[in-house]
Amino acid sequence: MKVVLLQDVKGTGKKDDIVNVSDGYARNFLLPRKLAKEASAGAISEIATKQKAKEHHKAEEKKAAQELAAKLEGQKVTIHAKAGSSGRLFGSVTPKEVAEALKEVTGEDIPKNKISIDGDIKTFGEYKAKVKIYPEVTATVVLTVTE
Repeated sequence: MKVVLLQDVKGTGKKDDIVNVSDGYARNFLLPRKLAKEASAGAISEIATKQKAKEHHKAEEKKAAQELAAKLEGQKVTIHAKAGSSGRLFGSVTPKEVAEALKEVTGEDIPKNKISIDGDIKTFGEYKAKVKIYPEVTATVVLTVTE
């Protein structure tokens, strides 16, 4: 029997999947617990419409992410830090500080967990940080650490 899953069912499939299961499993487990409904023509077309809408939203999100990446790519950000007499910073520059500096420069609010810095920044100079905006969409930002 073909059914459309209304929720994720372990071992059977994910929500909105059309799966072929045994009649007993469908009648005795899935249908009474409202985990699935029979795969009628209307239900299948409804699932197809939902999938098209989901793909459209993903495409829009990716386009917006690419525009943001183009805006951020090569952006120069200056971070002011305190250092000792030897030139080593007190602590290090963190992604949180980079996110705050990016917000000041670009006006875009980027979560700190989306920013990755290669190694620790413990001295003055120029560094590169990668901002992962969306899967497969990243931008590189140039960090300048000064006093």
